[in-house]
Amino acid sequence: MRLADYLDKDLLISNIQATEKGAVLAELIAPVSEKIPNLDADKALKVLLEREYLGTTGIGDGIAIPHGKLEDLDEIVLVVGRSPGGVDFEALDFKLCTIFFLVLAPEKVAGMHLRILAHISRLLKEESFRRQFLEAGDKEQLWDLLART
Repeated sequence: MRLADYLDKDLLISNIQATEKGAVLAELIAPVSEKIPNLDADKALKVLLEREYLGTTGIGDGIAIPHGKLEDLDEIVLVVGRSPGGVDFEALDFKLCTIFFLVLAPEKVAGMHLRILAHISRLLKEESFRRQFLEAGDKEQLWDLLART
């Protein structure tokens, strides 16, 4: 499996502006609703917030992997974001999150959804990858790094 198969340059945010959890999720969803016009952004946000209510997706080491399933999606959508200043995402280690991988999946593809989440988790366990991700100068450099994964 290659993460690059699920990436789209238009769904990469190299400098998240939001400073609180709900606003970060809304900012991550915004380019998806532009790319997929029939996506109900409010519904997607609600699904993500409900998932966060069950337990944070801030897994530690500055990483958050918010995810949810939507019935009106035809394929898995991955949005990648970076917050240079960090956001309090109620992470398990209480540290600010700077790396965000948002995964939205159709309700009917649970297996692939889990495989992608596992792949992202493995990738982000590598300290060298996290460092390169945070040090990438602009959107192009960040895209080049992600396209190789």
